[in-house]
Amino acid sequence: MEALTNTFSNLLAFVFALGVIIFVHEAGHMLVAKAFGVRVLTFSLGFGKRLWGFRRGDTEYRLSLIPLGGYVKMSGELPDEGGDDPADFLNKPRWQRFLVYLAGPAMNAVLAVALIAAVFMMGISVPAVSDIAARVGSVQEGSSADLAGIQAGDEILSVDDEPVVKWDRVQLLLMTAQGKEVTLRLRRGSEELTVTVLPQKIPDFHLYDTAGILQEELLSVTQLSEGKPAQAAGFQIGDRLVSMGGRPVVRYEEFIKFVSSHPGQPIHIVVRRDGKEVEIAVTPEDLGGTGKIGLAAGLYQKYGPVQAVVQSVRHNVQIVEQTFFVLGKIFTRRIAAESALSGPIEIAKYSGEAARIGFRYLLYLMGVISISIGILNLLPIPVLDGGQMVILGVESVMRRDLSIRLKEAFNQVGFVLILLIMLTVIFFDVKKNIPGL
Repeated sequence: MEALTNTFSNLLAFVFALGVIIFVHEAGHMLVAKAFGVRVLTFSLGFGKRLWGFRRGDTEYRLSLIPLGGYVKMSGELPDEGGDDPADFLNKPRWQRFLVYLAGPAMNAVLAVALIAAVFMMGISVPAVSDIAARVGSVQEGSSADLAGIQAGDEILSVDDEPVVKWDRVQLLLMTAQGKEVTLRLRRGSEELTVTVLPQKIPDFHLYDTAGILQEELLSVTQLSEGKPAQAAGFQIGDRLVSMGGRPVVRYEEFIKFVSSHPGQPIHIVVRRDGKEVEIAVTPEDLGGTGKIGLAAGLYQKYGPVQAVVQSVRHNVQIVEQTFFVLGKIFTRRIAAESALSGPIEIAKYSGEAARIGFRYLLYLMGVISISIGILNLLPIPVLDGGQMVILGVESVMRRDLSIRLKEAFNQVGFVLILLIMLTVIFFDVKKNIPGL
């Protein structure tokens, strides 16, 4: 029964998430086309048979049977449909047609920034990985890193000879090593050393771990108990824990141990709030010899409106960089496409899981999917927006249109390629989610 309920919730979350993303993408195409005076005939969410719709002016708005995309049909969009009507798409200047194609992916980027900014304003427990230094927070016992002698506090200087500064790069390089040995150069005090680690496959996720190396935790206050010392002392939700008694806060366990060991004794904790460091004095309650202040901390990001947008832009830029890094590894066959690509089944599963945790987590996932769809559509594959933009660019350089036959050939090749990609990722999805296949 639970499996059936989860499947149903996965489907609902998937349809909602994809519906919003597709609507915004296609709305971008339609709005820019209409702004340039192009007659838009159809705005469709989904492909195939029309299920429902209505007409406003020249445009029919419809829902179609297959919810894995959408389209905007413009007057005179295909070469064999051309005429002398100035409202036909092909009669518009190339720069206007270029912007019509660009508008869809651009709206995906705008939606991604808006959604993740909104989530950051609400507050969400996701790590600010771009702020975490390339330093070892802790090491899992018995892991490859543990066996290699890596210790908490070690600074990671390079991964397979690539210099690193932030943890997000370390994590990406280790997780995309595909189970191959990775050489790390470390600094421990004044000493530099080189070690080799082996990332392990994570069961049921088709991903690899970070060889047992865990990052430092940028801990923030996630919960305050009513009437307890932390609330009375002035702690606020979202405060980033910086230091305790003059020592940096690296792990939550260490923070709990520090507070617990000072029952009835004043302690000083420094937090970062709105970009400034604030020192707070608090006296833990003495509960049977154990100190308690009524505060919970974890991975948490919450910002005001302006900072939320800034952080969202940073977050999306990081997603774009990581996406192209992974695509590069796929094309050079240094990473298996199966482990890196997700199709509709996997996306539906992730959507359902996010929705069950909380609506803000679904919004966050929608932002990630939106920017990913924007990137996909910018790939230089005919029939995709990026492919059409490349053709327009070539025609602009040549100062003449390519032949209708050549364009049709490009589009046919592009359609077949996209169909093969879709079938491949669906096959990967089925293989990941059906045991024994």
